[in-house]
Amino acid sequence: MPLPVKAPRRTSKPASPSRSVQLCVLIAAGCLTTMTGGIVSPVLPEMVQQLDLDLRWAGLLVSIHALAIALFTPVFGILADRIGKLKVMLPALFFYALFGVAGAFMPTMNWLLAARVGLGMSSAAIAAASIGLLGIMYDGEARTRILGYATSAMTTASVLIPLVGGWVGSFNWQYSFYLYGLSIPTALVAKLLLREGRSRSSAIDTSQNKLLGKTIRHPQVLRLYLTIAIAAAIVYTVVIYTPLYLKEVIGAGPALNGFVLAIRAVGAALVSAFVASRLAKRIGSRRAIGLGFIVMALMLGTIPLLHDIRLIVPAAIAFGMGFGVTVPNIYDDLATLSPPEVRSSVLAIGTGANSLGQFTSPILLGPLWSTIGLASVFYAAAAVALIIGVIIGSQSQRPNKQLL
Repeated sequence: MPLPVKAPRRTSKPASPSRSVQLCVLIAAGCLTTMTGGIVSPVLPEMVQQLDLDLRWAGLLVSIHALAIALFTPVFGILADRIGKLKVMLPALFFYALFGVAGAFMPTMNWLLAARVGLGMSSAAIAAASIGLLGIMYDGEARTRILGYATSAMTTASVLIPLVGGWVGSFNWQYSFYLYGLSIPTALVAKLLLREGRSRSSAIDTSQNKLLGKTIRHPQVLRLYLTIAIAAAIVYTVVIYTPLYLKEVIGAGPALNGFVLAIRAVGAALVSAFVASRLAKRIGSRRAIGLGFIVMALMLGTIPLLHDIRLIVPAAIAFGMGFGVTVPNIYDDLATLSPPEVRSSVLAIGTGANSLGQFTSPILLGPLWSTIGLASVFYAAAAVALIIGVIIGSQSQRPNKQLL
């Protein structure tokens, strides 16, 4: 009598985390990139006083990290496409905490700037990997919606970051730098919950390099990169110079500066999540982007005329609403134009363009402030935003299609 054959034992594999859970982790990592400059801005006036900084270049403390992001995000985006996003993201989260917290212990301006450059490099890697994962997890209208949610979450984080940073900095501006240590628990959660398929070969893919080169040289993509950089420079006008303006006009401290910087993000968060994609679907992405720039221009032009916090707050919210319309639609157009094989790299370069715009904002506007006055900074940024908004909004709307 033949012996009974035992059925092979089924080995149960641990269930993979749901896509929504992974999305939450990625958004949390993305929010850290919002912290990179948002922590410093509320305490900038105190840093200027204690470090005796030249007013023309004081804004570099808020934006110097952006230069590192602009330079290294494309590099990390390409690396993420080749070796895997998680292999880039996880080490970067630990270095983010290291360089961020180190800023509290730097004895001189030069050492502080060096630490913030390292922080910017770490932020570049986080941004490239997280936006790359979002780009491949979703497609079509779902991607538009998710990018809106991601922008909403990051702008919501930008509500809390200046509030907390300003409150902590009201005791001592150096204490604000400890908040960068939040990337450590984020890294541990990402290690446990995020999943990615097999890493791509690290060998150089010539065809992929050619595809990336053709994509980023396309005139439509180049225009979107330029638009991203200009939008970032305009937004950083508010981030850098509003605390200085409030301290000059009403004697605001870090806590109040943090509140004003935070409240501007309320409108951006709501509009990014619930209005941006719907508005673009109704009037077209170009008109939506142009409208966002025009709204930002109008609000920037009113800031030097306001001396009452009760009027400044609504203006800040309206500015955030314009930003919330503009940014998700620019990135969605960029993702739509990009072939899937190089989408992470293309979007990462867009993030680099955003950081380059942030860095150039105080470079261009600082000398204007020192020679003409603080109000001229806001008027100049408003004029640029208005011109860009009119140009983009008046263009004929054509459906965006994948280029190659």
